[in-house]
Amino acid sequence: MSAKKRGEIQPLSTEQELREKLRKIAALFEGATSAGEREAAEAALNRVRSALATAEKTEHSIEMSFRLPDPWKRRAFLALCRRYGLRPYRYPRQRYSTILVRSPRSFINQTLWPEYLEISRALDEYLREATERIIREEVFADADEAEEQTQAGAGLLAAGEPAPGFAD
Repeated sequence: MSAKKRGEIQPLSTEQELREKLRKIAALFEGATSAGEREAAEAALNRVRSALATAEKTEHSIEMSFRLPDPWKRRAFLALCRRYGLRPYRYPRQRYSTILVRSPRSFINQTLWPEYLEISRALDEYLREATERIIREEVFADADEAEEQTQAGAGLLAAGEPAPGFAD
């Protein structure tokens, strides 16, 4: 077998780092004291579910609407809701980007939404780094943003002129 390229191992470690970061986020919001231990994680999840059940007894549940147009973020949010025993739904003719959840406001504001935002940030960072790495390795090493020019150059298209290959 040929020797592995320098970049081939990196995606695995990046994915592993993402998984560990997601576990830490869950542990932070679930109150787990010994992250990584299955029993401690299960006990922490049960503590959050218990707190949700208590809040449901003392507070009225509200129907909260979330608009999540990004399909991956929406799937992460749906999974997080289900993790806590919530049943996300939508009404007929609502867009797929609309997710409704019925829960006490305090649970949504103090646990569900803040944890979702942390998970979303971690996934965004992972996808940004992975995309950047793949573009640089497989398309071209210089994938930086376009330079800013102080004056218009001679190669600019006149207003209304179609770009090459895009003529009517």
